[in-house]
Amino acid sequence: MIDINQELESKRARARLGGGQQRIDTQHAKGKLTARERIEVLLDADSFEEWDMFVEHRSSDFGMQEQKIPGDGVVTGYGSINGRLVFVFSQDFTVFGGALSEAHAEKICKIMDQALKVGAPVIGLNDSGGARIQEGVASLGGYAEVFQRNVMSSGVIPQISLIMGPCAGGAVYSPAMTDFIFMVEGSSYMFVTGPEVVKTVTHEEVSAEELGGALSHTSKSGVADRAFDNDVDALLMTRRLFNYLPLNNKEKAPVRASLDPTDRLDVSLDSLVPALANQAYDMRELIDKIVDDADFFELQPDYAKNIMVGFARMAGMSVGIVANQPLVLAGCLDIKSAIKAARFVRFCDAFNIPVITLVDVPGFMPGTAQEYGGIIKHGAKLLYAYAECTVPKITLITRKAYGGAYDVMSSKHLRGDVNFAWPQAEIAVMGAKGAVEIIFRQDKADPVKLAQREAEYKAQFANPFVAGARGYIDDVIEPRQTRKRICRSLIMLKDKALTNPWRKHGNIPL
Repeated sequence: MIDINQELESKRARARLGGGQQRIDTQHAKGKLTARERIEVLLDADSFEEWDMFVEHRSSDFGMQEQKIPGDGVVTGYGSINGRLVFVFSQDFTVFGGALSEAHAEKICKIMDQALKVGAPVIGLNDSGGARIQEGVASLGGYAEVFQRNVMSSGVIPQISLIMGPCAGGAVYSPAMTDFIFMVEGSSYMFVTGPEVVKTVTHEEVSAEELGGALSHTSKSGVADRAFDNDVDALLMTRRLFNYLPLNNKEKAPVRASLDPTDRLDVSLDSLVPALANQAYDMRELIDKIVDDADFFELQPDYAKNIMVGFARMAGMSVGIVANQPLVLAGCLDIKSAIKAARFVRFCDAFNIPVITLVDVPGFMPGTAQEYGGIIKHGAKLLYAYAECTVPKITLITRKAYGGAYDVMSSKHLRGDVNFAWPQAEIAVMGAKGAVEIIFRQDKADPVKLAQREAEYKAQFANPFVAGARGYIDDVIEPRQTRKRICRSLIMLKDKALTNPWRKHGNIPL
């Protein structure tokens, strides 16, 4: 019995060593943690239960039968984050460069299947050179098996991807189908084809970092949600994100008690919006002043900055926040911002997280670039997301809500549950100046008369009371009362029940 136990421990030690101490040292020299070290940081202490530690590949081509390492380049299992169940796979770059084999893929698929059965999220720590070339089509089949499970899990359990090293070729599509992607600056990258292929095909000279680094994907492509300085920061922020999410689509998001009073007033909000209609202000200030403990977890902060999305808590409940940002493009909706917000709203709807929408939008961005780029179809994605959404929806118009953008931003007509406006809100087809130039085009030559018409239009239409008279706005509130009124509304809506007609799935304008 002693011999058997010694043999078991010997096998475990070999598996834990991965590709060997030299390769571990190389990983550390690059500022990267090993696969197991990452799991230790991510999960609660002593909570990790590892599966398939002794799995080895089955390839015999190219001398691979002589190169077998227990675990085959990925560590899989389950544990907890703040006491809540989560499944994890962590690719080990010290073993065959983390390359995915058939057996490697089977390990990932096993924990994904189990997560779906028990209703728990999956977090993938990606650090891989791609498909294991020695296995040919078997490794490609392994990727497809993972992709299929990503799709089946979508909207059922949360899926989070951390890119903590290379992620190239077919490997990028699994993270792309998960709900959130975090990257590490300077040590992670994602691309379908690498710099050498790009150079051969398009004759472009580009580095791996420029092509698919963290900066590129958080600010240019929008593929990644956040980037962090190092592995530890990325893992700790993943723990923070996890705390806002339910375990699956049948549960509500966790409630965390806060000492921040739900009826707290903030007098400074009364002067947040400038007197001049074309003067900008920072919507982030409003968010910080109304959420619990001024704690807002923003996603994609460096992409499509004219709209803000992220998680916070109000009255202890997780909420998703979508907010126009007047500091950037005057808060206009364009292609990128519509896609960014639509995807976030759909995630919140899938996982029972109420959506708070803060509106200051002068309309959709005009111009040939937007029209040729498909603003009609892309803008409709946001409209579709809000219209389909059945979770509690609370909307506040702080200043402008013009034209079709008023409709799109969670208006009462798209089944908004509670729609507030501040007294200075302007809800109209367009701004007063543009409106009078169309209605009274015969007075264009007379600036005095046109100014008079503009003042009349503003007095009659540029306010929240016309919409209020029709019931499109439930109440006009003092800015200082915003937190109190939204928290009360959330508490009222916590047991809201609304379902859409049965269908296989809708046909969102992709």
